[in-house]
Order: sequence, then C-alpha cells, then structure tokens
Amino acid sequence: MNPYNDVKSPGEYEELLPQPNATLVKPSLWNQRLRIVAAFVAGILTCFSVLSYVHQPSCAIDQAAPSGAVELYAAPWAGSSEVHHYPPASPTNVNPSLFPTSVGYAGTTATGAEPAIVVTAPSYPVHTGAPNLVAPSFKGHRNHTSSKFDIFRYWGNLSPWFSVERGAFGLDSSPEVPDTCRITGLHLLHRHGARYPSHSDGSSGPAGLASRLNEHAAEWKAKGHLAFLNTWTYKLGEELLTPFGRQQLYDLGVSTRLKYGFLLKNFSETNTIPVFRTESQNRMLDSALNFAIGFFGYPFEGQYQQSITIENTGINNTLAPYMTCPNFYSEENIRGFIYARKWAEIYLEDARHRLQKHLHGYHLTIDDIYSMQETCAYETVAIGYSKFCELFTEEEWEGYDYSLDLGFWYSTAWGSPVGRVLGIGYVQELVARLTHTPIAEHNSSTNATLDDNATTFPLDQSLYVDATHEITVLNVLTALNLSNFAAAGPLPYTHIPRHRSFKTSHLAPFATNVHFQLLSCAHTHGPQVRIIVNDGVVPLTSLRGCPHQPDGLCPLDTFVAALSEIIQTTDWQWGCHGNWSVAAGDVWNTTTGSYPPRPV
Repeated sequence: MNPYNDVKSPGEYEELLPQPNATLVKPSLWNQRLRIVAAFVAGILTCFSVLSYVHQPSCAIDQAAPSGAVELYAAPWAGSSEVHHYPPASPTNVNPSLFPTSVGYAGTTATGAEPAIVVTAPSYPVHTGAPNLVAPSFKGHRNHTSSKFDIFRYWGNLSPWFSVERGAFGLDSSPEVPDTCRITGLHLLHRHGARYPSHSDGSSGPAGLASRLNEHAAEWKAKGHLAFLNTWTYKLGEELLTPFGRQQLYDLGVSTRLKYGFLLKNFSETNTIPVFRTESQNRMLDSALNFAIGFFGYPFEGQYQQSITIENTGINNTLAPYMTCPNFYSEENIRGFIYARKWAEIYLEDARHRLQKHLHGYHLTIDDIYSMQETCAYETVAIGYSKFCELFTEEEWEGYDYSLDLGFWYSTAWGSPVGRVLGIGYVQELVARLTHTPIAEHNSSTNATLDDNATTFPLDQSLYVDATHEITVLNVLTALNLSNFAAAGPLPYTHIPRHRSFKTSHLAPFATNVHFQLLSCAHTHGPQVRIIVNDGVVPLTSLRGCPHQPDGLCPLDTFVAALSEIIQTTDWQWGCHGNWSVAAGDVWNTTTGSYPPRPV
C-alpha cells in the first residue's frame, strides 16, 4: 500500500507496514518515482495524519440483505460493503420556491461586542477532544485499562485534537495571554477534521482486513471477543469528512471566534474583510467552510473571502509542498514505515496469539491485527463507536500510537531528509506576512501567481487562517527549527523511549491547530511572537537569539531574523530535486529534518 495515500493525493500517510520482502528502489525520473511509489501499494499496511481505503467489503458471512436494510453491494475484489447514499441524486419532493432560506421578519438583530476570552477570562477553555464519540467498554474483559486511560489520545494522527497538558512541550506556561500583554494578531494553521480512510486498492488497512475476511468467510468462525465479526459489515467511505470531522472544524471556528473575535475590529476600521486559505481537496474545502460557519455564523457570505489553492501534481502550493518535491517519494523517505512494521511485530505479537484463539479457520497476521487497531480509530470517528477498540490493552494502544510516531518522524518531520525543505515555503509566507513585505524570491513551494497578489495574499491582516494536512503541519514545525520536539530522536523501533518529546497525537491529530500569536507587552521592548500548538506553549529558544522566557515570547525582529536565516540556508532545489542518497538502516540519521549536504 502506498505510504503517501494514492499517488494523485499524497496528503496524508496511511500505509505503515511494508511487507518484509518489499524492494526499495530510488527512481531517477519523476514518472518512475510515481510508478514505484504505486508499487509500494502492494506492500505497505495502513496507518497514517504521518499513514487507505475504497468502499470496502464486509466480512459478514451472511451476504443477503435483510428486509428494510440499507443497500449492500459487491465490490469487484471482495464481498459487500454497507453504504448509505445520501442525499438522493434526484429527490422527488424538492421545491425551492416553497422552502426559501429567508422569509424576512428576522426580528431584532443588534450585534454586541466581540469576545476575547484569551484576555478577559480568569482561565483558559481546554478542549477534551472527543464530544459525541463513545469510548470502548472494557468491563468484563481481561484487557481492562485504568480509568484514567483515554484511548482517543493514543491514535497518533487519527486522534481527535485535544488540549495538551501544561508543560507538554517543555515550557511550564499556559496559553493565557501573559500579564501586561495584549494580542495584536494571529496566524492560525490547522489541519482538516476527521475523515474516512483514503482511497486504496483494498489490500491493506481496514479495507484489506474486510476483504480478506470476506474472501474466506465460508472457512472461519469467530467466538468470544471476536464474535462480532460474524455479523460485522464495513461501513467506511473514502476521504470525506465524517460528521464528527465536520463538528471538529465548526467547533474550532467557534472557539477561535470566542478567543480572537476582537481582532475583527481591525477589519472594520480598514473597511476590509479577511482572506482565509484552504486547498482544493474535498475534505480540505469542507473543513474550511465548516470553520467559517463556526467563526462567522451562517450565512458567512460577505464576511470573509476563501482562497482555494489547487492541490495537484506539479502545482506549487505551500499547503501541499510534496506535490512539487520528487524526493518526498524516494526510498530514503520511507524508513519510518519499515521501522513501524518492525515495531508492530514486537508490540502486537501477544495480541495476535490472544485473538487467534477466538478465530478458527483463519490465520491472523500482524497486518490483520494492526488493521484492527486502525479500524477502531476510523470507525470511531466515522460512526461514533467501534467494537474493535475493546480488543487491545492499554500497552498495545501505546504501541500503536508509537508506530505512528515512527512513521511521521522518519518520513515527515525531524527524522526525514525532506522534513525541513517541505515546510520552508510556508515559513517564507509567514515572514512575508509578519514583515508586510512580499516574498523576495520564489525558490521553494511558494506560488508567485498568488503570493505576489495583494488581493489573494494580503500582507496587512491581523488574522490569518490556513487549512492544510498534518504532513505540512509537521513540515512547518520542523522548518521552524523547534528542536525541543527532536530531543528524543532518532526514535528506536525496538522500544518506546521513556521520555520522548515527539508525539504525533500531540502535534498532528485531526483538526490540530497551531497559533502564531503577535503580542504587545508593557514589560518588553517591541512586538513579541509566541507559538501555541493545541493549547501547549512551545519554547522558542532553539531559534537564534530568542531568549529563555517563561511565557515563550520572542521579540518579533529576532524571530524574523532567525527564520530568515533558516530560509537562506535551506536549498529547495537540492533537497527536493537533488540526486542525493542516504545509507540504509540506522547508519544515517537526521534530527533537524535536513537532507545530506550538497557536494562542494
């Protein structure tokens, strides 16, 4: 299975576990790269934000649809999947003239003051992450976990976003505005909400599991904890936001308005409206629109403008930089998936033996067991609950979470040879916005057609909102040289480090959000910047000149100078198009997301 989803849309990693005999070949041409990446589809089991699926088959033995049941259809490579086609293509009772969206008589409509709870409230509103989702019940199971264990926080990039604990990133500070400070601007970078699995050939992940079980349905019988498989049907779609995913972005919009609504006064004073950005993929656009409904309310027309950048091969896009970076698909950049497989063979072996006792007539593999963990996560964020979640112990869920860390660390973030170069385009745009100066040189993934246009890429807003994938979020954090996240690297695949600072569930879950706050403080000289990731304050001392400051503040001019230096020392052409290579296995490692140096 393709580690970067399908070749046309590698927005998020799905497939983590290559087959043991998979052959890695570095292609020399772009088209060869695409074909070889597609070949990986047959050999990598899913996971990833960092990593699959078609309308999947069911592994239910009974293929007949009961009276009154929803449609069951047979996929060409498997049995049946359960799908609900809504809305109908041509409903017979549609009459728009009789059901207008407005009939007048709106009543009193006076507005009030804009909220600013990050300034006015005595405490900060934390986000628990999973409203309306039902956690598994371990009652009566030998896999019973502690009452404090929150399974939703152990799904890596498939976790719903939540407020991390104070000090999670190494700085004992809370996200409230520091005393004597006021917020003057916000740059918000967020991921889309929870989605269905990505398109695949059905050979791996939840799709592959369903296909294999259905193919041998006449041969096996489940009992005990696996008895539900006897009637289980596959209900997941492809790539679209789930209802919970829509809610996540709506809630994020509401939360952002409550925290930063007062910034809209700047637009009223200049007689302008904000420009927000997203991408053309369905889940990206829908995420942006759901955010807008939450932030502006319905109808949102006339309150902001939505820039939609195209995500497609060969088109420069800082929110999808891999589309113009061939080396993203190189063999050097998939080590994380190989390591994840090795790790899965360690942490899931007990689970495989334990679950095999409940399934007669079918030999469970590590891939099957790993896919069950994925199915738990995807079913929960799609239909609210999954029986698969109850099959595993707390320790095994910690192992699953770490498998995703391995994949993202080595293929997207500080352990990837292209982690930094992929994030540099957004850093260039950030500097342009912070300095109100157009980008001087378009030598990365920036798009001159858009970024040099003051209408589509304004430089004078007090509020910016950009929607992207978790890959890009990690790319950007890597390019920012936030090395405290790399303190535990390189990550081993033999065990979970005791005090690792890199956790995908903390940095890149569904609807993850990064706040670049601009502040004016009475106790400091000049404007200040600080970065908050999922309500966790990030120390900026790894940026040249940024001081040790208890609230994570860095002077704006120092911050910009440090980023400018990073931009100048990052070589997009060599990193993405250079003919470099790294030694296989553990011989070569990076903890800065950097490629091998260009030969002198």
